[in-house]
Amino acid sequence: MKRLVLVIVAGVALLCAAPAVAATKKVQVGDNYFLDSSLRVKKGTTVVWRWPGAEAAGDVHDVTLKKGPKGVKKFASEAASSDYSFRRKLKVPGQYRIVCTLHEEMKMTIRVRRPS
Repeated sequence: MKRLVLVIVAGVALLCAAPAVAATKKVQVGDNYFLDSSLRVKKGTTVVWRWPGAEAAGDVHDVTLKKGPKGVKKFASEAASSDYSFRRKLKVPGQYRIVCTLHEEMKMTIRVRRPS
């Protein structure tokens, strides 16, 4: 019985010591839209924006941080129409307003929360 308890305690200790798996959230870049246009993610999540393949290419779009939490440097992707992806790890809690600078009606909001 003591060995069983020791095995269980050791297993729990290993699980607690294991590094957390980084979260990733994918956003589709479509013809004049971001899907999803509103996200809630935990601090440290990597957001990946993906453009369609060549067979579904549309207008050229980019991903630009218009406004973010205090201390966050502005970022922007290259302009692309297909077969492209852009990623950003969001480390600062707060609200991020993202736009396509080529289509100002193309907007999204990401809310980054502290881990619970």
